[in-house]
Amino acid sequence: MEHPENQAEYKGLTVNSGVSQPSIINPYLNRRRFVRKRYTVDEMVDGILAGNVTMLSQAVTLVESVLPEHQAMAQQVIERCLPHSGNSLRIGISGVPGAGKSTSIDEFGQYVLSHYGGKLAVLAIDPSSERSKGSILGDKTRMEKLSTHPDAFIRPSPSAGSLGGVARKTRETVILCEAAGFDKIFIETVGVGQSETACHSMVDFFLLIQVAGTGDELQGIKRGIMEICDAIVVNKCDGDNVRRCEMAAQGFRNALHFFPKSESGWTPRVLTYSGLYALGIKEIWEMVYEYFDYVRKNGYFSYRRSKQNRYWMRETINNELLGHFYNNPVMQQAMQEMEKSVQGGEKTSFMGAHELLEKYYREGINTTES
Repeated sequence: MEHPENQAEYKGLTVNSGVSQPSIINPYLNRRRFVRKRYTVDEMVDGILAGNVTMLSQAVTLVESVLPEHQAMAQQVIERCLPHSGNSLRIGISGVPGAGKSTSIDEFGQYVLSHYGGKLAVLAIDPSSERSKGSILGDKTRMEKLSTHPDAFIRPSPSAGSLGGVARKTRETVILCEAAGFDKIFIETVGVGQSETACHSMVDFFLLIQVAGTGDELQGIKRGIMEICDAIVVNKCDGDNVRRCEMAAQGFRNALHFFPKSESGWTPRVLTYSGLYALGIKEIWEMVYEYFDYVRKNGYFSYRRSKQNRYWMRETINNELLGHFYNNPVMQQAMQEMEKSVQGGEKTSFMGAHELLEKYYREGINTTES
C-alpha cells in the first residue's frame, strides 16, 4: 500500500508498509486425521463392568447409532451387561419447559449422593429440531455442581423425533449404566407436557415438576401426565412467589382426588421447594424413599419392572417392523410412486397407505433387505 507520508515533502516522517497477513492455519499443525480406537465387545463389556465411564460413553454412542454394524455390536454389549443390571432406583423427572428440571436435578443429585451415597447417572433427553434435526444438548451446562462430581455421570441425548419425552435408546442406556455400577438413574424428559408415558414405562418413580400460574384446577384434572405421576413438586417456591406456589400446590392436591387410585396403592403427594436455593429438597427425597419402601413391601416394585419388560418387548417389535418396512427396497420404490399419486391428488393418503401395506404383506415381507 502506498503511503503519501513517505514522500519527500514529509521529511522526518516514515510509515512502515507492515507485514504480510499470516495464514489462519497453523503451519506446524499435524494434518493427519485422528482415528478413534475401535474396541471389541469384550473390551467394552470389561470396561463397563469395571466402571469406566469413557467406555460407557462409547457404548452409549453405539446404542444411539443408526448404522447396522454399530447396532449389532451394541446388542451384543447389552446382552452381556443385562445380567449385571436391574439393581438401581430409576427415577423419571418431567415438567413443562422452564420449570427448572435441570437446575433441580443438579440439587437433587448433590443431595442424594451426599446423604445416600452410591453413584448417580443422569440421562437428559433434549428435543431435536424438526427442521435441522439437530439438538443443543445443553442440559449439562445447568448442572454445574453435578457435572464435576466424581460419582456422577451425565449423558445428554437427542430425542431424534421420538414421542413420549425420551429417546428410543434410553432403555438400553439404563441397562449399561446399571452394569457400570450406577445405583441411581435420573431420566430427564424433554418436557413436552401430557405425552410422556414412555418415560413412565421405564422408571420406578415418576416425579412431575410444576410451577405456579400454569392453569386452574380444570387444567390440573385433565387426563395425561398428571394421571401417571407418583408425586408433584412445585418449584420456585421462594421470595414473593411462596404464596402462589402454596396455592398451586393446594390446587394440584384437589385435582389428584379426581383420579382413580394407582395400581401401587400409593397416594401421590404434592410438595413445594426451591431448586435455586435448595429449599425443601430433604422433604422430597424422604418422600421418594418412603415410596420405595412402600412398593417393595407390597410387591408392586417387582411387578412394575416385569410389566415394563413386557411393554418394551412389544415396543422393540414395533420398531423392528417399522424399520423393515421403510428399509425394504421393494417398498421404497413403491412408496416413491405412491407419494407422487397422493401429492397429485389421484389417491387419498389413506388409500395409498392401505395399498402399500397390502403390497408389503404380499411381496415386501419376504424380500430380504439389501
